[in-house]
Amino acid sequence: MPPDMVRIDPPKARSCERCGREEAWSEDRATWVAKDPDDPATVGNPHCVHVWDVTGAYNPVVRS
Repeated sequence: MPPDMVRIDPPKARSCERCGREEAWSEDRATWVAKDPDDPATVGNPHCVHVWDVTGAYNPVVRS
């Protein structure tokens, strides 16, 4: 990668600040999925308008 280019490193996990739903990025499905669908604590409320913990404090830009 040329020195003036940046790489975007997206988050690989997130959790909802309202209901506790925990998700991880699935490369196979190319979407977010519940970390453990068999654990009700990580599924959260399906009707929640999720407020994800990925905020302005997270910086996806990686400089070479």
